[in-house]
Amino acid sequence: MGAVLATSITMMSNSARAGAALEERKLPMRFDWVACEPNCGWVSAVGIVTGDTPKDFEDFARERDLTGATIVLDSSGGSVNDAITVGRRFRGLKMRTTVGSTLRASRANDRPRVSSEAYCESMCVFLLLGGATRYVPDAAHVRVHQIWMGDRADDAKAASYTAQDLMIVERDIGRLAKYTFDMGGAGDLLSLALNVPPWEDLHELSRTELRLTNIVTTEMIADVLPPSRGINPVAELGSKNQDKGQDKRQDRFPSASLERDKPSLSRTAEALPTNTVAAKPQQ
Repeated sequence: MGAVLATSITMMSNSARAGAALEERKLPMRFDWVACEPNCGWVSAVGIVTGDTPKDFEDFARERDLTGATIVLDSSGGSVNDAITVGRRFRGLKMRTTVGSTLRASRANDRPRVSSEAYCESMCVFLLLGGATRYVPDAAHVRVHQIWMGDRADDAKAASYTAQDLMIVERDIGRLAKYTFDMGGAGDLLSLALNVPPWEDLHELSRTELRLTNIVTTEMIADVLPPSRGINPVAELGSKNQDKGQDKRQDRFPSASLERDKPSLSRTAEALPTNTVAAKPQQ
């Protein structure tokens, strides 16, 4: 009876955290250092990549030595070119990447932990690819789709497009392809992503596809989040199918948003969740 009650309480708590995490993923990306011991910790990166994210990360990186640190991603995507910039910085710092949601300590003797029930969608997948070592837990959701005009993704088939719009998308696909290969990713990743239009649900990568695309470089969580004093920093959760379909809004995020009033050379594809206030225009 006690075990059943404990399980029920855990499930309700997980559900509440999932709702809060969804709201946080709609906001501009935020970087936080999470310390579990004096010599143990990771970077929590939650939210969408905007034009401000590269500078935000540089400001964050100046406060501490992030060489070889682990960054835990929970994001629904963001600006293509800005995500590429940040991903290259991850690789330059030899950072390790994984997907997860940080659970803060609620009591004095508790330590923060990482929940593997989290989402890495659209351009977040390419941020994940920036890690020198990359791990994806079984319960995590890694989803891809096409680059598209975010301001027309709600009715993409009926929208009209200019030659300049197509030029910008094709240019950014080229940049994304170069980045993918530079980071050691496979062409299969681009193939899978570019076959999913915005009027279809995002494609969730299977374990086989995670390996085929070279997103995963290790199957050992300890390679990115090693135990400290014998304590596992990862919270054990159930199957990823447990909450699948809980919020259908998570299943479709437009992959590109263009600022029409900007010069063509400064405009860029951008991934923004639907029903989200647009981020600061690209400069």
